[in-house]
Amino acid sequence: MTDTDMDRAATELATFTTSLSPDDIPEQALRLAERAILDTVGVTLAGAAADAGAIATTAVSDGTGETTLLGRAETRPLSDAVFSNATAGHALDFDDVALAAMDGHPSVPMVAPLLAVAERENASGRDVLTAFVAGFETQCYLSRPISPGHYEGGWHATSTVGVFGAAAAVSKLLELPQARVEHALGIAASMPAGLKRNFGSTTKPIHAGQAARSGTTAALLAAEGATADAAAIDGERGFFDSYQGDGKPDLERLPELGTRWSLLEDGIDVKKYPCCYYTHAAIYAASELTDTHGLAPEEIDDVVVTASQGAVDALAHDDPSTGLEAKFSMPYLIASAIARERVDLAAFDDEHIDDRPVQSVRERVSLTVDDELPYDSNAAAVEITTRSGERHEQFRAKPPGTHDDPLSDDELHEKFRLCAEHAPDAVDIDGACADLDALRTLSDVRRLLEKL
Repeated sequence: MTDTDMDRAATELATFTTSLSPDDIPEQALRLAERAILDTVGVTLAGAAADAGAIATTAVSDGTGETTLLGRAETRPLSDAVFSNATAGHALDFDDVALAAMDGHPSVPMVAPLLAVAERENASGRDVLTAFVAGFETQCYLSRPISPGHYEGGWHATSTVGVFGAAAAVSKLLELPQARVEHALGIAASMPAGLKRNFGSTTKPIHAGQAARSGTTAALLAAEGATADAAAIDGERGFFDSYQGDGKPDLERLPELGTRWSLLEDGIDVKKYPCCYYTHAAIYAASELTDTHGLAPEEIDDVVVTASQGAVDALAHDDPSTGLEAKFSMPYLIASAIARERVDLAAFDDEHIDDRPVQSVRERVSLTVDDELPYDSNAAAVEITTRSGERHEQFRAKPPGTHDDPLSDDELHEKFRLCAEHAPDAVDIDGACADLDALRTLSDVRRLLEKL
């Protein structure tokens, strides 16, 4: 790419971020942000007890600080707490996703930084929601010119794009002037990292922790006067050029900020199952087929799942040996849905991976590519053949819980409560859920954090 006379991406994003007020944001978008933060805090509480969450807490710091660790009766220095909480938020792969952010997880790199900085700054719930919207729109804006080539090239957008969302969100919460927000985004442009190759390992959730901490650091550095090149995002050999994958970034796809709201039009998809999102449509279809036709596991001869190339690329563990690998195994997940009639948190305990009833079905499940589906499609078809020769098939275009077919508030609250029960230390579950559900009414976010 060569420089042009057009406004720089960092300038457009900084102008949008600094000028954004709660009154500018449509009511429905504020509500979606509220739901996203509630959901993210819930999965973070459960993830704090998972391996990745526990490792992140003990590995980076052994000292106390001023910032709350969610689900733990402990504090850490701000940067360490942000890293630990964001890693925990992605530890179970139960956090939300957004197609407009290259099927990344947009909330988890932002929620931990926002709560940590809000605690330090005595910010209100409405301040946090406004900053969240700024960060979400930033992620979607930066995803468009390089999607899907960026993801196809092996990058994990939760980390590589999430770092910009965190930088924008924290910059907004700190009320940085436009010039410093531009620098924060330029600094963040030197920080993206995260490889899909590490899916199914503890490193995947660490991607979220690193994006959250790096984005926060970028904003804090800019607040103190650190600078970055104005074209670090969209100039020659900048972020777009370097991370685009094959082809060229398409700047014509950049949306008009503040007019087209990605949060409303593209939305956030809330996960029903704690595993890779590419599997959710297939899990739901398999569950419906077995329920509708009363199929017992021993009656099933063969299960064929047809999905996108993106799904096949992400689901690299046909024969998982750990719970983390099982989250990226279509055979295991379909078998769990059929043999156990559920795919819940317990399904990914290491001791359950080799359960004989599940393993028996798993051996009969195969995954194939539908070349007519877009690379990043979450659609799937499931065909079950019984030992008697009957065939039952269902195609599902979208997973449950999408922006167009959201979980109800009751379902979302129930997910929060189930997750919060897994927190390592006691949590005021009902009080926290109520505060999060009405986050815009909190004058001081510290009230909420006292319950977590």
